[in-house]
Amino acid sequence: MTTVRQRRAGKGTEAAEDQPSEEKNVKPDGKILSDHTGGKLWNILSISVGGIVALSLGLLTSVYVATLHENDLWFSNIKEVEREISFRTECGLYYSYYKQMIQAASIQQGLHGLVYDNKTESVRTINILERMNVYQEVLLSILYRILPIQQYLEPVYFYIYTLFGLQAVYVIALYVTSWLLSGTWLSGLLAACWYITNRTDTTRVEFTIPLRENWALPFFAVQIAAITYLLRTHLQPVQERLTLTAVFIATFLFSLTWQFNQFMMLIQALALFILDCFDMLPTVKVTWLYIIQISALLLVCVLQFFNSMILGSLLISFNASVLIARTIQKNLKKGGLLNRLGKLILHVLLVLCLTLLINKFIKKSLNLESDEHIFKFLKAKFGFGATRDFDANLYLCEEAFGLLPLNTFSRLSDTLLFYVYIFVLFLMTVAAVIVAFQNLSGSNQVQFMEKMEEYTITLKPDAAYNLIHTVLFGCLALSTMRMKYLWTSHMCVFASFGLCSTEVWKLILKCIHLYTSQRTHVIKYSILIITLLYISYKFWPGIMDELSELREFYDPDTVELMNWIKSSTPNTAVFAGSMQLLAGVKLCTGRTLTNHPHYEDKNLRERTKQIYQIYAKRSPEDVYRILRSFGTDYVILEDSICYERRHSRGCRLRDLLDIANGHIMDGLGENEPDLKPSLKCQGTKPLASSEESSTRINTALGEREQLLLCPRFQGLPARAKHAGEGGSSGE
Repeated sequence: MTTVRQRRAGKGTEAAEDQPSEEKNVKPDGKILSDHTGGKLWNILSISVGGIVALSLGLLTSVYVATLHENDLWFSNIKEVEREISFRTECGLYYSYYKQMIQAASIQQGLHGLVYDNKTESVRTINILERMNVYQEVLLSILYRILPIQQYLEPVYFYIYTLFGLQAVYVIALYVTSWLLSGTWLSGLLAACWYITNRTDTTRVEFTIPLRENWALPFFAVQIAAITYLLRTHLQPVQERLTLTAVFIATFLFSLTWQFNQFMMLIQALALFILDCFDMLPTVKVTWLYIIQISALLLVCVLQFFNSMILGSLLISFNASVLIARTIQKNLKKGGLLNRLGKLILHVLLVLCLTLLINKFIKKSLNLESDEHIFKFLKAKFGFGATRDFDANLYLCEEAFGLLPLNTFSRLSDTLLFYVYIFVLFLMTVAAVIVAFQNLSGSNQVQFMEKMEEYTITLKPDAAYNLIHTVLFGCLALSTMRMKYLWTSHMCVFASFGLCSTEVWKLILKCIHLYTSQRTHVIKYSILIITLLYISYKFWPGIMDELSELREFYDPDTVELMNWIKSSTPNTAVFAGSMQLLAGVKLCTGRTLTNHPHYEDKNLRERTKQIYQIYAKRSPEDVYRILRSFGTDYVILEDSICYERRHSRGCRLRDLLDIANGHIMDGLGENEPDLKPSLKCQGTKPLASSEESSTRINTALGEREQLLLCPRFQGLPARAKHAGEGGSSGE
């Protein structure tokens, strides 16, 4: 049982209103009546109009974010080096491989350069296709080379327009999911409007274009739409097979484009597991979804040259454990309430134990440590002991990995999204609890459920899945701000579905004894139209103002640094510095790096910690020895790190290094009692600025070979460009 059913056998009027019998639609001679033909024509017209609206909204969203990107940076007018600098931190690293493939003499040579890369990490050759999710850059570069578009479109525009085009796919997928859940395309229209008006909290594609999540989330939305359709009842076998194929393709593309895919799909697998335990989803379909997740991830593993992080993922261990536990435990869904609860508790414990055992065995066998920093971070974040681990503290001190700020909810409330979401979430949760209790109780509680029938709503499998999905990803977003984009976009879908759901309004009207079918439809569509009018009235002027605001990219210090590197250093030079800046160095200059922002490798994390000793209380001799061990020729020291103000004491980069090294932090404030002063730096102050650092290091080295320090570097914010202002960005 997956619904709370109406059991009014004696009252046929209401049943006749909601589900007309076949006798009404068929003549005695078997011919279909004209009203049935009219209904089919109306359905075709509705689907056609809904499809056109979905495509239009998707294209408008793409144009909207592309225009915002252009207006914010004046992208069409700035120099190539400025365009590349605008791809900050890891975005620049990913785009550099697209640029590398474009500039290669041939496709084969470009692929060889990625498989045997010795410029991303100095004194080390790595396989980029194994370590990073850059197949999308490879595919785009190949398409750009073989398509006859080079004369009409620059490589960078082909790249960013592809990402903006994926936003159309994203919005259409959200639209279709809401449509499938509610049965009306107007629900999809509201979901798309909410996505656009809450753009600050639903996407960041216009200023972090190459970020992996901007590639992956559209495919994740397509997968959710396909799963929603798959969980519908009475699908034909052909429809089911085609939908399973769509789910597999979307899951595979999502997994291929984002390194954190396994953690997102683990949450999805937990949602399926919870619903299956309470008998709210068809077990056969859930099994297929488990298999699809494992198959897609293993296929990605093969394409990434058997990436060890994928093989050791919790997702594979969990899904395998669930499938094994099912074969061990028979008759799991039979018996009374207490019997079912006992079996359920044993089943959950068995799955958890098997998951830990299988995962431990795989990691031990393959000696996997790629993702240990994530678990250290989670352990410290949720209060399972303080840590001095540099990598864990680096994440803990970043705002993006902190709790979701409260002002997020005020922004979402301005569009009415949060209010509607909470309202729908409460009603659906109540329905889910009732359905779960009914399913666990079996036939013993039929009389109780008959008494409750006036206050229950239907909870279909597709709605049940989306309910648990939004709850689990909501918990993820609340705990980690960076993951809010997985929740807020689905929030638009879930809220619009609830507002346009006949079942929700039927429940409310029955509770106040005002239910009729006609009244339900009038209220549902009236509130929908009022909400759309409110959103249009309040936010349309703001969107127009936003589109008319013109800015210009302005970062002369970074431009000067990149130009100096290209003109004053050999092509074989090796650069050390912060992860974020070095990604730009690789993109803009092609020089070799000591470290970079793609942090999913234990050796790289250790290397980064060693390179960052330039900001710690270490002697110049130690710093020189460390840098030369990685083949460093040049060091970029940033005043923004030396004089850091963004973080408070204890979270500054130099503080994290001091704590990890067992040294006391500089500045006023308390220190942990077992931290000691640095013996090698007593009587001196830390490397406080780029100029002081260069003087102290090279003075201490004396007649030995000295490292060359780059010009003083300091980033500046963008400045506004007034409408009608001309000239190049460098002026």
